[in-house]
Amino acid sequence: MNNQQKTVLIVEDEKNIVDILRFNLQREGYQTCEAYDGADGLAKARSENPDLILLDVMLPQMNGFDVCRTLRQERNNVPVIILTAREEETDKVFGLEIGADDYITKPFSMRELIARVGANIRRTAMAAPSSSAADAAMPVAGDLAINTDSHQVYRSGKAIDLTQREYELLTFLASHPNKVYSRVDLMEQVWNYGYVGDDVRTVDVTVRRLREKIEATPPIRSIFSPVGARVTISASDGPAPDRRPGKERVSCSAACT
Repeated sequence: MNNQQKTVLIVEDEKNIVDILRFNLQREGYQTCEAYDGADGLAKARSENPDLILLDVMLPQMNGFDVCRTLRQERNNVPVIILTAREEETDKVFGLEIGADDYITKPFSMRELIARVGANIRRTAMAAPSSSAADAAMPVAGDLAINTDSHQVYRSGKAIDLTQREYELLTFLASHPNKVYSRVDLMEQVWNYGYVGDDVRTVDVTVRRLREKIEATPPIRSIFSPVGARVTISASDGPAPDRRPGKERVSCSAACT
């Protein structure tokens, strides 16, 4: 992969970590720019138009969660990978809730981080939507339609803002109608991630956020607690469902019916 035209913004207040990230990313062919506090990181996200942001959580002036939330409120869909030293699941889920595309916990494997950077950038190499994108969109369910050329989703002709992660999940489910997938299945088949501990919670969050955006009246049914995703966990006819972590079966009704 030629990464020479791709820029990664590193927002991290520890200089030694910035130096390590810069060295390894540039060795892989990426351009980099750096910010050492949240306010400067937000400013550079706006001015430098990076292809991806590596965003620490604990930052001076403005924390990483607020930076990510502000970008999403401004409809800036640059992929964001949260870097966190926090092991708590709620922190990871919260990052995904406010629009982060991925997270990685410190101390991290540089090989894994580089792989995730590449995967997120590849997935967001989308065409700009055209004025006729809504007309060219293919119906999926009811008044919901997807234009796979522009990577735009529409309801009743009106564009819906989805993150890249949400878009990928919707298109995958739409291309496999009436099928139900476990969290592990989705991690592997949609995002090419193997099952790694609580990574499957990213599926819960993504499904819930997707349903909130594409369903006119998302059903208020919470299966998981305390921060569970509003998804349908169902057992198909036949053998009893597998209740091992990550093996529960997940469906997104608006995309599958």
